[in-house]
Amino acid sequence: MFCASIEDMQKEHIKLSQADQDFLMSIVSRGQTSARVFKRATALLQLHRGQTLRAVAETLQVTYVSVAKWRDNYHSSGLHSLADKPRKGRPILIDGKSRTAITALACSTPPAGRSRWTLRLLADKAIELGYCESLSHTGARSILKKTNCNRI
Repeated sequence: MFCASIEDMQKEHIKLSQADQDFLMSIVSRGQTSARVFKRATALLQLHRGQTLRAVAETLQVTYVSVAKWRDNYHSSGLHSLADKPRKGRPILIDGKSRTAITALACSTPPAGRSRWTLRLLADKAIELGYCESLSHTGARSILKKTNCNRI
């Protein structure tokens, strides 16, 4: 009799507690879950039922390595491994208070000799007042664009 490989014959089990099984089943059965979390939860349930890593990978159409990582992450951090870890990103340079102050400045009366605030004038005044360290006219535009303020 021919066997595909020794690896396919070995079943890599994962032992889930009843509470974890119930939680994973609730994730899989409801329809409001992201695809990533759904696949991870399904993989853990299938591994608990005795499926091999390769069989789970084929069923979910992911790589063998992904299923192995999900299993290892479950062993190390439990159900917290279902969600993605926060990713690094560009830090916010202008916080909410500064954005509010810039919007309020744009809605205020313009400086003497001007009929209205220009974006360049607004950006320069915001820096002068210390709302932020640097602000371009396009940055001021994007701040004002995100408000519902009508400056007419």
